[in-house]
Amino acid sequence: MLGYLQRLGKSLMLPIAMLPAAALLVRLGAEDIFDIPFVTAAGNGILNNLGLIFAIGIAIGFSKDGNGAAALAGAVGFLVLEGGYKAINDELNLGVLAGIIAGITAGHLYNRFSDIQLPDFLAFFGGKRFVPIITSVTMVIISGVIGLLWGPVQDGINGLGDLFINGGAAGVGAYGFFNRLLIPVGLHHVINTLIWFDFGTFTDAAGNVWKGDINRFLNGDPTAGHFTAGFFPVMMFGLPAACLAMYVTAKKHRKAAVGGFLASIGLTAFLTGITEPIEYSFMFLSPVLYGVHALLTGLSMMVAYWLDIRHGFGFSAGAIDYFLNFGIAQHPLLLLAQGIVFGIIYFLLFTLLIKKLNLKTPGREDEDEDYVEETEQTGTPTRGKGAKDYDNKSYHYLKALGGPENIKSLDYCATRLRLQINDMEQIDEKELKRQGAHGVMKVNRTNLQVIVGTTVEFLATAMKKRMDNNNMEAPGHVEKQPVEEKQPEQGSTSYEEIAMPVNGKVIPLSEVPEQVFSTKMMGDGFAVEPTDGIITSPVDGKILNVFPTKHAVGLRTKSGLEILVHIGLDTVKLEGSGFDVYVKEGDVVKQGDTLVKADLNYISKNELSTITPIIFTNLLENQTVTITQTGDLKTGTKPIIEIK
Repeated sequence: MLGYLQRLGKSLMLPIAMLPAAALLVRLGAEDIFDIPFVTAAGNGILNNLGLIFAIGIAIGFSKDGNGAAALAGAVGFLVLEGGYKAINDELNLGVLAGIIAGITAGHLYNRFSDIQLPDFLAFFGGKRFVPIITSVTMVIISGVIGLLWGPVQDGINGLGDLFINGGAAGVGAYGFFNRLLIPVGLHHVINTLIWFDFGTFTDAAGNVWKGDINRFLNGDPTAGHFTAGFFPVMMFGLPAACLAMYVTAKKHRKAAVGGFLASIGLTAFLTGITEPIEYSFMFLSPVLYGVHALLTGLSMMVAYWLDIRHGFGFSAGAIDYFLNFGIAQHPLLLLAQGIVFGIIYFLLFTLLIKKLNLKTPGREDEDEDYVEETEQTGTPTRGKGAKDYDNKSYHYLKALGGPENIKSLDYCATRLRLQINDMEQIDEKELKRQGAHGVMKVNRTNLQVIVGTTVEFLATAMKKRMDNNNMEAPGHVEKQPVEEKQPEQGSTSYEEIAMPVNGKVIPLSEVPEQVFSTKMMGDGFAVEPTDGIITSPVDGKILNVFPTKHAVGLRTKSGLEILVHIGLDTVKLEGSGFDVYVKEGDVVKQGDTLVKADLNYISKNELSTITPIIFTNLLENQTVTITQTGDLKTGTKPIIEIK
């Protein structure tokens, strides 16, 4: 359940990320700034359709490959759901919850049905086209259930919202405390979504109904802004002051190493309100400090409430949002004074606790000799080097994570990598931190989170590229193969006994309807018209490469003969659909081991040939392939060819 909620929290980040655009438009067009009504209306066009936007974003987040068909299904699901339940009970208003329900449903249905094959007369509606169809049917059923049964549930949610909103200082304080406390497991986005976009209702002069603290604040609700105001003193002043405390208490020889790092994440928090890099820098090294931080956040929320300060943001409680919404805030200057006080409190408390309890904050950790030596010689640890060389960083991150084979899945959210790991013992936390990670969190025996910062998307993309290409060569390294491995000696293949890789009919390359193969541009060999899709290794050898689109595998025998098994013709167009790969680069295989399972029906229904060429790519110029057996043969039959 925790993993599922974390997945939901990650999916929420995509729709939440567009909120700054909406808030910026609403504020720039407001009367107190440029007074351009259509600009404000444009921003409210986003805020008015948050349910639809959440449905699209969450569907993408839950889908296995982020395909646009999942997004379309999410949109269709939301429209069907909202239209259906309102027709039954027009007093219901699920708001963004309808988008969350539709998005989750569409994402799961995409994963289940995106590869479905329908009968020939319905083939046009198969595959990804089927997903919006099945989503609409499913949402009709769900809308009926919601229309009939959701009334008490909505009353309960509204009651919970009223409990928070009408809870006064205790309500906002509890929210602030749990908002920070849930960050380590990534569930703060879930509670934020309810507070920001669902709890509370305000009807403006034009009759528009707004739900959630952020939407109500931006559109003039005089009671909104209490659930966001108290974050400004913490994010603009408190946490940057904590960075200063960690710098002051760092070991003397480490100050230069951590100073730039702490200054940069402190400035980021002040300007933008992005605080996770700071929080993760001490969260696991010194949990007691994080507990103090959560309590201080709750206290800041309560103080802002007692002082009757109202302020809001479209993205986060940084200086940019503070000044952007200054004109519609209540007592914003008083909020600055509160921020200065909280900055002093954070600095004094953090400094005192770090020294008295000897807490291992950045610059005070127990160091290995290599780290100390590197820092003393260069003045900066590895994390400061090559920050934008994401291919280089991805290589070192993958090594520290135990290699691609130790990673079951890789995803990311706003600031962290989210991974499923096969063996947690292979994780090198020290190396991850040397490469720039702000923190490492082992959620359970298989789930791992690595806090990278706002550049996480670029790092994750580089890591996925290496994983997809089975590439773990060090950056800049070009592997040089010995000459004797590149080319077999003449006549040395007589003992190879190439075996039939798949059940089917052997045909010469000259009969392959593809010029690249029939003219032997890639090399000599033979081809098979397969009768099943289980492709096995024709030899004992090593896997040279597996194509990213899964339709071809390269092997090398001990004698150096290189073989390409190309499943189907022009099947690169399928982009991996219809193929399940059972090997990876570097694997040692025996003759008869399964390489790939191919869905021949899927290949044929996409109007592609299943003919499978087997090409010897490094024969000598005077070597030729002669087929010794023809007709239908079974997997493992040998010898079927002779190389002279």
